[in-house]
Amino acid sequence: MAENKIPYKIYLDENEMPNAWYNVRADMKNKPAPLLNPGTHQPMTAEELGGVFCGELVAQELDNENAYIEIPQEIKDFYKMYRPSPLVRAYYLEKYLQTPAKIYYKFEGNNTSGSHKLNSAIAQAYYAKKQGLKGVTTETGAGQWGTALSMACSYFGLDCKVFMVKVSYEQKPFRREVMRVYGSSVTPSPSMETEIGQKINAEHPGTTGSLGCAISEAVEVAVKNPGYRYVLGSVLNQVILHQSVIGLETKAALDKYGVKPDIIIGCAGGGSNLGGLVSPFAGEMLRGEADYEIIAVEPASCPSFTRGVYAYDFCDTGMVCPLAKMYTLGSDFIPSANHAGGLRYHGMSPILSQLYDDGYIKAVSVEQTKVFEAAEQFARVEGILPAPESSHAIRVAIDQALKCKETGEEKTIVFGLTGTGYFDMVAYEQFHDGTMTDYIPTDEELKKFRDKLPKFD
Repeated sequence: MAENKIPYKIYLDENEMPNAWYNVRADMKNKPAPLLNPGTHQPMTAEELGGVFCGELVAQELDNENAYIEIPQEIKDFYKMYRPSPLVRAYYLEKYLQTPAKIYYKFEGNNTSGSHKLNSAIAQAYYAKKQGLKGVTTETGAGQWGTALSMACSYFGLDCKVFMVKVSYEQKPFRREVMRVYGSSVTPSPSMETEIGQKINAEHPGTTGSLGCAISEAVEVAVKNPGYRYVLGSVLNQVILHQSVIGLETKAALDKYGVKPDIIIGCAGGGSNLGGLVSPFAGEMLRGEADYEIIAVEPASCPSFTRGVYAYDFCDTGMVCPLAKMYTLGSDFIPSANHAGGLRYHGMSPILSQLYDDGYIKAVSVEQTKVFEAAEQFARVEGILPAPESSHAIRVAIDQALKCKETGEEKTIVFGLTGTGYFDMVAYEQFHDGTMTDYIPTDEELKKFRDKLPKFD
């Protein structure tokens, strides 16, 4: 199709929105390894997982066979408030870079939560309400997930208890207040309100926290309070499933104009955004129907893919959650207080870990200051202030476009713009003031945490 026929923003009609989530596991020859009981080291049963998660979410977590799972009508109706989200042709960024590459981004920041997290939050809240629960507990890093879940719980009349990584709690007070607007309680983690929080504070005085710490506290509170379950905003199979609406819409919008991407890029923390964006494309690769270059981008300060090991590890710092086989830095690893709070998890989604190990996904890590340089470039030409997490994908999309400039290749690049950065102004302030640092852990530091990985007989 002629170049000038592709609009700046490609919108799908609400009737073109997916009716079912896509489960990439159904097409994976090598399935993700099962979650293991931390006590017995045996695969977790539905009954065991049901003590922590909602029943129907457990069924989704364990489903390796069904390629499509119908989206309930009540969730589809909620999605219509902000979906389908636009796929944007970055004409102005292309012009600024003077690249022959064609750049598209899927923008997920057009809702009050400011990110893609609402896609799974509303689903998990729906199943909690359907089960008759009083409320849910969760963790949040930068705050996008906590905000999204707070909105979803408010919609269904559920109580929501959020443990927010301490460094983000302090850096992003306005994100915290949005959660409170929607009725959630927000506690900085590690706290003194749980046994696990007290233990972590004793072992790591003055710690800035991590997602692993916050997960441990949220699980403890859920297990100790009848009528509550724990919900997670990333990593789990069920979350990647719900987020597949991102990739399904992206593919539908591209197909509408006969566009086939060469490179697909997403930021990678626990895997929700990346997994959601790439699942339908990875499915085509798995079925032998197409080929793409998929690139996961992570912070150099928390390099799970690029410097982690593929092994069973605890999903949380307190070591109370199931063991997952994933690329991990070790559950004790607490990254430096970088501003990409949503990318500060020690491990990676089992689905994405398996795809990476099988060679379907590549990974790169980038330093924080280079990420913010890209964020500012993007904001100045495309008019959206991106979240620090999203800006990791922007950094590598720009790098790939500049490679095309050098080689003259007209590649098509698609990346995920997971959300907006309007609650991240402390980060932008530090970048402008020159006080932002690029901490990269040494091999010796990482080895110390790898040596603590669970040992199996």
